[in-house]
Amino acid sequence: MSSVPKNKDELELAINSIFPKLMVDYRSIPESKARKVGVEGNVKGTFISVSDTVAYLIGWGKLVLKWHRLKSQNQHVDFPETGYKWNQLGLLAESFHEEYRDWKYSDLLVELEFTINEILLLISSLSDHELYGVAWYELWTLGRMIQFNTSSPMKNMRTKVRRFNREFT
Repeated sequence: MSSVPKNKDELELAINSIFPKLMVDYRSIPESKARKVGVEGNVKGTFISVSDTVAYLIGWGKLVLKWHRLKSQNQHVDFPETGYKWNQLGLLAESFHEEYRDWKYSDLLVELEFTINEILLLISSLSDHELYGVAWYELWTLGRMIQFNTSSPMKNMRTKVRRFNREFT
């Protein structure tokens, strides 16, 4: 399999391959270290906490689910999110961090698992053609949009969390 899934099975495999490993890494971080700033942020030169990385993944996962829900109801979707343009993803990431700022780390992990399970249920409910056979947003298929916002950032976050774990715990 290439690093970019090209069909439903590969997309499910991509998520199911990285997500359990990521959760092991997240669970290895003690609650007392989860809010310590020391993880390279998504905006160059910034640093965030491990909890912020979880919030980021939850935020993007929930956006994917929202996009699909709205589009399936023939409603307008503001991509990437209402009030944000594609060149403002750093600000959008910060909004995710802020939204979940007061959550306990353990609750964030539960919410992340719930969100990813919802995405996997969505994928399983769709055909390969629905995921990869038609353009869904501009030139991108729904499968590619899901991958952009799930398995790809999970790999990136796992690298950052493992680095943090070596340096700070």
